[in-house]
Amino acid sequence: MEPPTPSYTEEQPLLRRVPPRPAEDDDQLSESAACVAHEHDTTHERSTSTISMILATLLSFLVLGLIVSTPGVVLPHLEDHYSLSDVQASLIFLVSPVGYLSGAYLNDLIHWRLGQRGIAVIAPICQVLFTGLASSFHDPARGGFEVFLIATVVGNFGNGLIDGSWCAWAGGLGGRRRNTVQGLLHGSFSIGAGLGPFLAGTVFSMWKAPWWGWYYFLLGAVVLQALVLFWAFRFEDGLRYREALGPNMLKPGELDAASEAPPSAFPRGALKHAVTWICAAYFLAYVGTEAAISGWVVTFMLRARHATTYLASLSSSGFWLGMSAGRFLLGPATDKLGVRSATASYLVVAILSQGVLAAVDHAVVSVIAVVLVGFFFGPLYPSGIVMVTRLLPKELHVGAVSFVASVGQLGAAVGPFAMGSLVQLLGIRIFQAFILVMLVVTLLVWFMFPRLPAAEKEGEVRGSAEAVHPSLDTA
Repeated sequence: MEPPTPSYTEEQPLLRRVPPRPAEDDDQLSESAACVAHEHDTTHERSTSTISMILATLLSFLVLGLIVSTPGVVLPHLEDHYSLSDVQASLIFLVSPVGYLSGAYLNDLIHWRLGQRGIAVIAPICQVLFTGLASSFHDPARGGFEVFLIATVVGNFGNGLIDGSWCAWAGGLGGRRRNTVQGLLHGSFSIGAGLGPFLAGTVFSMWKAPWWGWYYFLLGAVVLQALVLFWAFRFEDGLRYREALGPNMLKPGELDAASEAPPSAFPRGALKHAVTWICAAYFLAYVGTEAAISGWVVTFMLRARHATTYLASLSSSGFWLGMSAGRFLLGPATDKLGVRSATASYLVVAILSQGVLAAVDHAVVSVIAVVLVGFFFGPLYPSGIVMVTRLLPKELHVGAVSFVASVGQLGAAVGPFAMGSLVQLLGIRIFQAFILVMLVVTLLVWFMFPRLPAAEKEGEVRGSAEAVHPSLDTA
């Protein structure tokens, strides 16, 4: 699944600033933490079940997917309502990473002070402010669009907290649970991202509701999420979080010690290796392309293919669902071909699918082509993580992955904004050529990666990538 805009995209969960819990067995960790907690605070004898927390985080990621997939669907309606040019509307994509990266940066501090309970309160409040302002303050004469941009930054601050926090929490689960829960989390995100454009299109075309009517729906979903999260994590305060870290307690911001990497390894050590910069360029191109497609495909379908609002919304849903399906279904092919050859093949097929989109002027064919592009996009982000983690020493993984993911966020902002500027200058049909060129650039950058060491079996790398971060989208 995964994501635009802000444009939310797939790499986003990698930006977490939260040290993972020790990779111990769940039950052992819970028992040891509870024993220590009892000495300090009798309230820590209470605890919600891990199942309750898992279900709460799944709901949270479902809502996150709904929010992340919304900008591309509402973009044409915002332009009409506020009389915006394409460049002005593209500011949505430019400001979104500001909030997200701020949330990712402060994640560690909030956990240290307030624990997961703090995240369960602060993040939904930010999302409530975003959806509440978007649904209520939409008068063009009273600076409605400026309010929308500010609300977008606030909302994405909450999105950044949720994305990184629950990924880190799931990564701290013991045994096989961590991979299972990570997969469920991002499966929930993909479902939300796929349903979002479809449901929004239904609200616009069948219910004849204005664009802000969709934000009323999101507001209700966010409020429900807030109640569930607070109940599930109501005992997980800062003290319990610090106790769970064990004897090697850290001060806020000491991500290096938490990742067991020496201080010099983050981030300067990783930046000394060419593969880190190659991967950063790859993510800049790939994530920028993904965000540009998800952000502008609805507008393209409406203007260039003269599709109905409902069909145009389906193209966005199809892109997200295609990515989710590709991530799950292309795994065996990646194992068989090897990550290097398989990813190059996926990019070639995506380029051919984009060529069909450009050559055939038919709405339904265009939707199918967009779904195919999304399908072969699915494994691309995990493949980049595989390459950088296999080609760098283990102690540099955290620094390298954090850096390239941040560059990917830059692509998520620049890609759709550049698209909007070109559309303003040359017309919406530049969408086809822009995506085609970006796909070719992504393929060329992919070929710059060195080959994996001969001792490594490329068929094993998918599992390695999942251990680093199984979701890799969106994010």
